[in-house]
Amino acid sequence: MKIRFLLTMLLLGTASQVTLAMADQLNPQPLPPSPNWARAMPMGPDTRVKITEDYARHVGKDAYFWGWPMANIFNRRVSFKDVKEPMMSGPVPIAPLNTVAMLTNYITPDERLVACPNQDVVYGAGSLALDIEPVVVQVPDFGDRFWVYQMVDLRTDSFVQLGKMYATTPGFYLLVGPNWKGEVPRGITKVFRSPTDTGFVAPRIFQDDTAEDRKAIQPVLKLVMMYPMSQYDGVMKSADWSKMKVLPSGEKGAAETRFVFPEKFFDELPAILADAPPLPGEESRYGQMLAVVNAAKDNPRIKAALVEGAKEAEEKLVTPLLQFRNYGEQLPHNWSTISNEAAFGTDYFTRTAVARSNILVNSPNETKYFYQDLDAAGDRLNGKNSYAVTFAKDQTPPVDGFWSLTLYNEHHFFAPNELERYSLGTKNKSLKYNSDGSLTLYVQASSPDKDKQANWLPAPKDGDFSLYVRAYWPKAAITGGTWTPPAVQKVN
Repeated sequence: MKIRFLLTMLLLGTASQVTLAMADQLNPQPLPPSPNWARAMPMGPDTRVKITEDYARHVGKDAYFWGWPMANIFNRRVSFKDVKEPMMSGPVPIAPLNTVAMLTNYITPDERLVACPNQDVVYGAGSLALDIEPVVVQVPDFGDRFWVYQMVDLRTDSFVQLGKMYATTPGFYLLVGPNWKGEVPRGITKVFRSPTDTGFVAPRIFQDDTAEDRKAIQPVLKLVMMYPMSQYDGVMKSADWSKMKVLPSGEKGAAETRFVFPEKFFDELPAILADAPPLPGEESRYGQMLAVVNAAKDNPRIKAALVEGAKEAEEKLVTPLLQFRNYGEQLPHNWSTISNEAAFGTDYFTRTAVARSNILVNSPNETKYFYQDLDAAGDRLNGKNSYAVTFAKDQTPPVDGFWSLTLYNEHHFFAPNELERYSLGTKNKSLKYNSDGSLTLYVQASSPDKDKQANWLPAPKDGDFSLYVRAYWPKAAITGGTWTPPAVQKVN
C-alpha cells in the first residue's frame, strides 16, 4: 500500500512533494511542514556572539517551564541514588536505583512524594538508571486482579505496556536504555527500550477495601520485583515488603516534595539534555538553551538573569497549574480532562501542567482522569458547603477495570477524616443505589443521614478541595468522549 502511494505521488508531482507527503504521514499536525524542512540549518545560535541579560532572562523563563517535568524526574533519581536497600521513608517506599519497593496496603494521608495518590491500588516506586545497567521486571500471576505497571522516561512519557489491559503474561520483561546493544538473556518475554536512561516506575495493584482482600493480595505483592539484569537467573524472586526498615520522613509540609528549584535548574540542565536527545524539531531549542547556559558559566550577570527568568516562570506559569481549572480539555459541568497523558511529546504546556498537578499519570488506554475544582454553578468547591454527585442508572464510569471518585485538599493530598475514607468507587462493596438505579455520592464535612453514610465522601471542614474521577481500563465511551462525569451539585 505504501509503495502504491509513493508511485502515485511520483506520477502526480515532484520528488519534493513525495517527501512532504511522507513527512506529513510520519508527523501529522495542524500545519503542513515547511517546504524547506529538509534543508540543513544551524542547530542553534552562534555561541561566539554576545547576548544580553534580558535575552538570557527570556530563555531562562522558557527553558524552565519546558524542562520542569524532566528536572522533576531527574532529581527523583538523584534522591534515590544513595538508597542502599528497599525501605520506607515515612509513609512512602523508596529503593536503590533500578529496583522497586512496594507498599502492602493503601498509601496513607501523610504521603508527600507524589500529588494526587489514590486509595484504590497498592503502589510501588522505583527510579530507573538504565545507563548503569538494563533492568528485569517480574510479572507474577495476578489471576483476575487488576494491575498495571507504569514506567515513564525522563519526559514523563510511558514506554512500556505491562498490565491486565494488555493481556500480559507472567514472566520476565527487560527494560533497556536508548543505546544498549547487549544480548538479551534467555527467558526474557519482551524487551522495552526507553528513549532516555532516566525514568520512574510506579506499579499499581488493585485492592478492595476489605480486610479479606488486604490479606489475599499479600502473596502476589511479594513477587512484584525489579532488579538489575546482572541479578537475573530465570527464577522468580520475592521480598517481604512488610519487613522493610522504616525511616522517619524528611518531609513534614502540606505540599508535594519539591524536586525542581530555579537556583539549581541550569546547573542540572546540561545533564538532563544529554539524557533526553531532542525530539524532531527540538534541535534548535536545545542549541539555544545550551548556548545561554554556557555563556552563564563565566558571566555571573547572565547566570543571575537565567535564574530570575526561572523564578518568574515558577511563580507565574508553573505554580498556577496546580489548579486543575487552569488547563485541560473543558468538559460539561466544569470537569476537565486530557487525552495525551503519558504521551505528551512536544505538548509542553500539558506536560508541565500534569507534572505540577498530578505527575505520573497512566496512558489513556490504561486510565482516564477527570478533574474538578468547581461545582455546577462554577463556584469553587469548599468544605463549608455540601455537595451531591449523582450517576444516572448504568452511568457510573464504564470500565473494564475499576473506577473511583477521590477528594483532595488544596495541595492535592488526602484530607484526613475519622472514617479514613478518601475515595468511593468499585473497591467499596457497601455503596447504596437509589430506587431508580442511580448512585448518589455525598461530598460534605458533616455526616449525612445514617442511610447515606456508605455513600459519604468526607470533605475538610473548611478550605478548598478538588474531586477527581479515575477510570482504570476505560471503555470506548470514555476514551471516545461520549461519557463524562455528572455535575457536582451544591445542596445547601
